[in-house]
Amino acid sequence: CTKAGGTTDLDQTTGLNRVHLRSTTNKILIGANAEGNNLSAKVYVINKATDPTLYLTVMIGSQTIGKLYAGDWMFFPWSQTDVSADLKIAATNWTSSTGDIPVEYAMFHEDTDFLTAS
Repeated sequence: CTKAGGTTDLDQTTGLNRVHLRSTTNKILIGANAEGNNLSAKVYVINKATDPTLYLTVMIGSQTIGKLYAGDWMFFPWSQTDVSADLKIAATNWTSSTGDIPVEYAMFHEDTDFLTAS
């Protein structure tokens, strides 16, 4: 994983974070930042649920980029093009009787101004 336009390794990270989804409402994992334009970032997301019927929808802005079923993970490059490109997730098939869906995520990047949304 290298910085944009070169061979220098990425040297920043948000660290490994964990959230517990308890509703089907979209949750912002990492907020977009216009200052991150044209810089390199890689994102890791894993659905730690053990119930195979519980999955996540992963979005950048309003565009769905994939679904993560129990135990599935993804690692992808993320280039922020505008402030509406938040990285969001939403629980699917969740009900109050299924319990929470644990999700872990991290971002590796070159910009020190990236912020993790709560």
